Amino acid sequence: MGAASFVLAINVFVAGLFAITFMVLAWRGRSRVPLWFGLTYLVASLYVVSEFILPFQGDPRLTYSIGFSLFHLSLAAAVAGIAERYRKAIPWELLAALVVLGIASGAISYDFERGSFARMMLYQAPFAAMHIAIAIMILTSRRIDRLDMVLAGLMVMGALQYLSKPFVATFTGGAGTSPQDYIATTYALYSQTMGTIVALTTGLMLLLILVRDMLVEITLRSETDALSGLYNRRGFDAHASALLDAAQRTGVPTAMVVADLDHFKSINDTHGHEAGDRVIEWFGAVLRGTASDRWVVGRMGGEEFAIFLSGANLTTARLFAESVRSAMAGLMPETLPDTLRVTASFGVSEGDGETSLADLRRRADAALYRAKSQGRDRVATAVAAPAVVPEANAEPTPTIKLRQA
Repeated sequence: MGAASFVLAINVFVAGLFAITFMVLAWRGRSRVPLWFGLTYLVASLYVVSEFILPFQGDPRLTYSIGFSLFHLSLAAAVAGIAERYRKAIPWELLAALVVLGIASGAISYDFERGSFARMMLYQAPFAAMHIAIAIMILTSRRIDRLDMVLAGLMVMGALQYLSKPFVATFTGGAGTSPQDYIATTYALYSQTMGTIVALTTGLMLLLILVRDMLVEITLRSETDALSGLYNRRGFDAHASALLDAAQRTGVPTAMVVADLDHFKSINDTHGHEAGDRVIEWFGAVLRGTASDRWVVGRMGGEEFAIFLSGANLTTARLFAESVRSAMAGLMPETLPDTLRVTASFGVSEGDGETSLADLRRRADAALYRAKSQGRDRVATAVAAPAVVPEANAEPTPTIKLRQA
């Protein structure tokens, strides 16, 4: 077995291993993304097998055509998986066009002079186009991090690798005088070695991204309240604390709003717990629809909710609370009885650059208590009193002044 044949065998093993791994992930999870990647490597392994068969064919045209057709289908599956992973519509028409053009260019190139530069470029360019399409799809996504950037970089490198092959073939003596001679050439060794490197690094990066996604999903489930769809207390504290620390380092204003559904116990007692659950779901949707994406919204337990506002002062927080209160009046859920009117009370506090999350919540809770005692269905704000210079030997005593909005 020659060196190129040995690398081909490694390619089959690598592709098959990744195909099995992605299929298992697809079977164990709920996403179709691993399934697409599993198909990518499964079909790619069949393409590599066709490369093994070529030297034994009297007329290799059919095997040659099947081989590059399989590889185009493999890359099309990769594009579909990337589209679903990055929440884009699968570009079926574009994929079909690229696959058809790629297969056509491969068929046309077969009749070119085997060692010609034009033939090599006509054969390799469609593969490079698929890789560029994947890179563009990743880079134009809304939220990407370093792993995604690395994956996009690997796609660009893969495209350059395909475009480099005609030049390598020129300088290494070509791809053989016939398809049967290909496997014994220096070019075949280069091509298959680069293919192994690209397949291995891309597969590992895709696995890293999928594992990261699974960990994020597990964390999100542990931090999410199933009924309201908002953060639970644990998730709220974790994300709000991180935002508060960042805001205090950069001098960004912060505020806290706590909300409590009025007479919620009587809703459960009168209309049943199912109606109470619908109210929680509805109020969570109102908060989500009104709050900025930069804020943290959570259900702290029962009928109590909290919103941490980064980049917002007391006035902005109070206006937000008032807008939620107004939205509640005009957006009653259809699933609830017409006679039921749901209101909420709100307490608002503002950070001073050194306030802890617990203190922000304590002051907002105090304001909420005042809103409740004043008759409910209203907003109250807590304002720190101006600092007073203490007398000599006197212990400073912080005071909180409450005022109703």
